[in-house]
Amino acid sequence: MDVYVNPATWTARPVRPQWQLALRFAGSVVWFPVVCVLWAAVLAVFLVVGMFAEVVTAFSNTLERGYLKAMGWTLDRIWSTASWCVSWPELRHEGDVAYYKARVDKAVAKWTARASAPVVPKKPKPPVECAIPLRKYRGVGGWYVAEVALAQGWELRPTDERKEVRLWWSAAPRVA
Repeated sequence: MDVYVNPATWTARPVRPQWQLALRFAGSVVWFPVVCVLWAAVLAVFLVVGMFAEVVTAFSNTLERGYLKAMGWTLDRIWSTASWCVSWPELRHEGDVAYYKARVDKAVAKWTARASAPVVPKKPKPPVECAIPLRKYRGVGGWYVAEVALAQGWELRPTDERKEVRLWWSAAPRVA
């Protein structure tokens, strides 16, 4: 993939018109709470049904895996209906390169701190992969994420920079 090989081709997204962002923000104020309530209600239904299904899933791993897969798929689909929403910072800072550079720096620094944390016994191991979503780097492009991440010890993974930039912590032990 040419874009994966040459991150310099990952340019910033065009600045969206302010009126369009204002309409999306107004819709977000109404729609996002509805999505949150719907997501919580569906989760509650799955948990209640899951309590009764626990008797059956004690004897069937296939049913349990299918149930968890269906629950994850449903909750992801509900959450993705809010993907068009615009937050207040996005409305205020659209086109502000310095703001997006600061967001990328903060996001990569957070993931670097997590990945470089020492391993604590009986705790989950630090993450070795991460994905920086488009919302974080929209105004500067994926190339800036790649520059900052590579400078902090991350490696690029195959990715679709129109959605996210995937990274792998290069200091992680390699599994053969």
